[in-house]
Amino acid sequence: MKKHLLAGLLAAIFASGAQAFDPFTIKDIRVEGIQRTEAGTVFSYLPVKVGDTMTNEKASQVIKSLFATGFFKDVRVEVEGDVLVLALEERPAIYTIDFVGLKEFDKDQLKKALKDNGIAEGRIFDRATLEKAEQELKRQYLSRGKYGVAITTTITPLERNRVNINFNIEEGQAASIKQINIVGNTAFKEKDLLDLFQLRTPNWISWYTKSDQYSRQKLAADLETLRSYYLNRGYLEFNIESTQVSISPDKKDIYITVSIVEGERYSVSSIKLAGDLLLPEAELRKAVKVKPGEVFSREKLNESTKEISERLGAQGYAFANVNAAPEIDKDNRQVAFTIFVDPGKRVYVRRINVVGNTKTRDEVIRQEMRQIEGGWYDADKVTASKQRIDKTNYFGEVNVETPPVHGTTDQVDVNVSVTEKNTGNISLGAGFSQSEGVILSGSVSQANLFGSGKFASLSLNTGKINRVASFSYTNPYF
Repeated sequence: MKKHLLAGLLAAIFASGAQAFDPFTIKDIRVEGIQRTEAGTVFSYLPVKVGDTMTNEKASQVIKSLFATGFFKDVRVEVEGDVLVLALEERPAIYTIDFVGLKEFDKDQLKKALKDNGIAEGRIFDRATLEKAEQELKRQYLSRGKYGVAITTTITPLERNRVNINFNIEEGQAASIKQINIVGNTAFKEKDLLDLFQLRTPNWISWYTKSDQYSRQKLAADLETLRSYYLNRGYLEFNIESTQVSISPDKKDIYITVSIVEGERYSVSSIKLAGDLLLPEAELRKAVKVKPGEVFSREKLNESTKEISERLGAQGYAFANVNAAPEIDKDNRQVAFTIFVDPGKRVYVRRINVVGNTKTRDEVIRQEMRQIEGGWYDADKVTASKQRIDKTNYFGEVNVETPPVHGTTDQVDVNVSVTEKNTGNISLGAGFSQSEGVILSGSVSQANLFGSGKFASLSLNTGKINRVASFSYTNPYF
């Protein structure tokens, strides 16, 4: 019997038009070499089936398709008469994952992070994926200031085509911030600016706050705090030119240098309102917090545009755009603002959706809603609805969202998402009295009886002189 071997390298031969075998009709497909993978799984990835005409081009497609699954380390296509034979060598499976020297992280938490990166017990082992997981593991340590961490990975082959992965970790000491410098400040003292930062040099409480451990996220937050500090005090052109973070050769000390340009201090010369105001200008001006003659403050300007948006939202204009455009007079160090108002279309509520209430009935939540279906959207009523649902004390968390209805420009849905909490209470007590002997007492109460929003309680006292049995029922909506 003549057998033709078509290895993965023949793809180049196929591309050049060379013939490795004559085309034939496939009468059967046989799979060899698999231990864990089902034959049906292999067949589902094949671009050919019994009855198809097998050609060199299709053989190349078979090889590529099976390699693309990631299940196999080697794929060979062989022909025995009219039978297509697939000789496969599976990649090993991960049997166990072990850690040595792990102290900084919880083992289960770390395994979950590795699983998210494609490395988990029972999965197919892939060295490229393992290298990515190692980098992610190292990144986690760097985020904790462990810049001297060393990770050595050992792969141990086991029987039945399995492997054990062992991470040997030398965590080392966390690097601490040795020095933080701010360069370019003249209006404020460096000490006062550094007091705004979360990141600090070591102090007596650093062991608890970890404020001396560098974090890119913390530094970004500190820089934004610094920017806001200047912009809220009139420095309209403030800019952070550069930020340099360096580490000592022994990877124990970190030095941070922030270079800034303060610019000039500006005052507000005028505030104008423009666009389709809808509401009386005098009413909208009450929402403007920044006044002519005052030092510019980004915080007050943002509060002004936000409050104007909220006032329009209370009238049904849920998608109003309110933006402030500056006109800078550098010679006089003044800035004039024009607040442009675009209310958009008036919006009404199509539907109120309630999710997350597995025990509490829908009507208990809906009767707390101040916003009604089919009515004009009112931001104040939506906020009041959320507050009222919170006050029932039936839920640990309440979220309200108002997404626009797809395909329309004047409708929104109100989506109420709740997380229920336990509302029942049981108490037991025991005592002794010379006159009454042993006294037992107990009570059971449920603030959300059968999810109806009604309160019920039962209490008993077994004293000989004062024997009490009481039942109470409250309907708060009666």
